[in-house]
Amino acid sequence: MTTTIDHAGRVVIPKSLREQVGLLPGTQIEIQVRNGHLEIEPVAVMSVERRGRFLVAVPPLGTPTVAPEEIDEFIKDLREGRVT
Repeated sequence: MTTTIDHAGRVVIPKSLREQVGLLPGTQIEIQVRNGHLEIEPVAVMSVERRGRFLVAVPPLGTPTVAPEEIDEFIKDLREGRVT
């Protein structure tokens, strides 16, 4: 896909690409050069939403999930001093 840099140095990321990676208006992005190529990726930002009378932290799209068993194992290791 081809796009153009305007006179102010701005680049329009086509809608189809934004939708594929979940870039919404206002999303913070990180841009870096790696091996002579520009890499653009969203900054992972936790959001909060109301669910009934509770506020719930919601991880960004694409955040890997953690199984309850993994959490239980981590807590056990923490209590037994295996995690520092």
